[in-house]
Amino acid sequence: MFTGIITGVGRIAAIHDLGSSLQHGKRLTLEAPAGYLEDVGLGDSIAINGACMTVTSLDLRARHFTIDISAESLARTAGLADAGARVNLEKALRAHERLGGHIVSGHVDGIGQVTRFEAVGESIELCVLAPSELARYLAYKGSITINGVSLTVNRVRDLDNGCEVSINLIPHTVQGTALDELAPGRPVNLEIDLIARYVERMLGAAQSPKAHP
Repeated sequence: MFTGIITGVGRIAAIHDLGSSLQHGKRLTLEAPAGYLEDVGLGDSIAINGACMTVTSLDLRARHFTIDISAESLARTAGLADAGARVNLEKALRAHERLGGHIVSGHVDGIGQVTRFEAVGESIELCVLAPSELARYLAYKGSITINGVSLTVNRVRDLDNGCEVSINLIPHTVQGTALDELAPGRPVNLEIDLIARYVERMLGAAQSPKAHP
């Protein structure tokens, strides 16, 4: 589990194919900030742009670690196949740590598209068009994870081609993450609020007619 509070910004240093067919995934070598990997071990989970991945090797001196991504995961995420790209990093939550953002599973629910990234006063307004199937989970003042960052929705607008959410990014969030590289047209990883997912399931089960023996 994660919180959506980014603990470091890394870089995709290299990408290697794990096979020759489209069914094969890729091995990514990522460069982490100085000291970031000191408490990380093999098999640990790190969210990369919001996608939970497993550490498969470590090189503390070079500040590198590797992850293997399946073809399925690559098809359902954005920004994990671009060599040189900066990425948001978050280590898995420990039980004694503060839940500073919201409950995040690290499972990407869909890919959105940035429609606006523009300064408004001292902040930046970020607008993202989410797929229509995620619209029912998006609410005013609700939570959403964008590229692994826990954010609060300021406005929701239902459109024919999806649901657009507006978010206010304070300077601290922009400077401490890789969100500063966003621009209109860029794809982003989205994860909806975990509690909203369970609420929908519970309400659906309550409304469904019970089977009789």
